[in-house]
Amino acid sequence: MPPHLDTARLERELAQLTVPRDAGRVVKVVQRLPGERRACPEVVRLDVAGGTLGDRWSLATLPKLAAQVTAMRADVARLMRQGDDYEILGDNLFIELDTSRDNLPEGTRLRVGGALVEVTPKPHRGCSKFEARVGRDAWALTMREDWEPRQLRGVHFRVLESGDVQVGDRIAVESRP
Repeated sequence: MPPHLDTARLERELAQLTVPRDAGRVVKVVQRLPGERRACPEVVRLDVAGGTLGDRWSLATLPKLAAQVTAMRADVARLMRQGDDYEILGDNLFIELDTSRDNLPEGTRLRVGGALVEVTPKPHRGCSKFEARVGRDAWALTMREDWEPRQLRGVHFRVLESGDVQVGDRIAVESRP
């Protein structure tokens, strides 16, 4: 595992990152498997009933619709992990799109490949696993009052229309509330 970045370096490097606001692309798709394993297929199915098919969420006894699919900015994940092994962070989609609350407020609808999703009100917070994988400074920064509205940890989606999503697919805002 790479050494964790300190707060000052994170703030400096995060301030230099830029991503599109209205349309971007899917960089990586991930299925979380039992035992903290991950699969990174080229294509996954986002399903109205099952979320990311093949993901352990879809196998849960009582899955929560407010957290059907998780998405995080790929550039932020790369920075926090200092490389491309960021699938361990636990998100289903890594995207090139501004995930801030200003840009993707609750109720925003996005077309992701062949699927239609909606941003849910459930905050996407880092847990102890996330902290262990990116370091305390990075985890704390995502929760800090001045950085939290940027939703650097990401957002939760609910699937409105099932469809396939593959690496390189377009992700675009269709409507904001």
